[in-house]
Amino acid sequence: MLEQLHNHITKELEQNTKTDTIFILTSIVLNLITLAVNSGMIEKSRTEQSALMVMFIFVVLIIVVNLVVIIGLLKGRQTRVKLTNGLIQMYRDQNVSKYYDETLLGNYNVRYNLFLMVVVCTGLIASVVPFIMR
Repeated sequence: MLEQLHNHITKELEQNTKTDTIFILTSIVLNLITLAVNSGMIEKSRTEQSALMVMFIFVVLIIVVNLVVIIGLLKGRQTRVKLTNGLIQMYRDQNVSKYYDETLLGNYNVRYNLFLMVVVCTGLIASVVPFIMR
C-alpha cells in the first residue's frame, strides 16, 4: 500500500509540473503575441479610435490571463509543498529521509518566484510598451 501511495504522490507531482508548464507557456506566448499585435496597431491607433480600443481590449485580456496564471502558479506551489511534505514524512517513517535533501523545497520556491516574475514582467512589457511607442 505504501508503494501505491508513493506512486500516487509522485504522479500528482508530475501532473502539477505539467500544469505549471502549461500556465507559464500560455502566459508568455499570449504576452508576446499581444505585444506584437499591439505594436503593429500603433500607427493605426493614432488616427482610429477603434484601433486604440482593440489595443486596450488586448491589455485587459493580458491582465485577466496573467491573473489566472499567477493564481494557478501560487496554487501549484502550495500543492507541491503539500505533496512533497507528505513524501518527506513517508521517507521519515521508513527511515530513508536522509536520501531526500529538504533544501529542495527552498529551491522549488525560488523557481516558482522566478516563474511568477517572468509572467509579470512579460505581461507588463506587453501592456505598456505599445502605448509608450504610440
